[in-house]
Amino acid sequence: MDTSKQSDPQNMLPEQQQLNLANTFLRSLKEKDWDLLRSILTTDSTWTLPGTSIISGKAVGIDSVIQRAQLIVGFGVSLQLNHILYGLDDFALSIHNQATRGDLQLDEHLATVCILQEGKIAHINTYLSDITMVNAFFTKEGLAG
Repeated sequence: MDTSKQSDPQNMLPEQQQLNLANTFLRSLKEKDWDLLRSILTTDSTWTLPGTSIISGKAVGIDSVIQRAQLIVGFGVSLQLNHILYGLDDFALSIHNQATRGDLQLDEHLATVCILQEGKIAHINTYLSDITMVNAFFTKEGLAG
């Protein structure tokens, strides 16, 4: 095994720094504090999310990532954190999202993996438990309501 590509433990983010970033990310979404979110993202950050809904695809750049966050919370989604999972150089959030729009209900579990660079979030990759539900809930029609 080639160990030259393994991360140097001296450069690892301590668990406390990962916890602080995770909590700041969640707080910025809950409080709709976009300056706070901007402060923990790299300028070239990305956010991938599966499906065909208006929040799906790959958001590229800090402004696009923030626009995606604004879209998600604009639908009245509640974010219940189940767990923060720590990796060598990154962390994952286990979240339960719920919202109601008319007769539609959003009730999904997701994992959001945050890849870090130099102490900030560079890449956000979200994994959904029910892509069909997300596609039905996050629509252009839902923005008008």
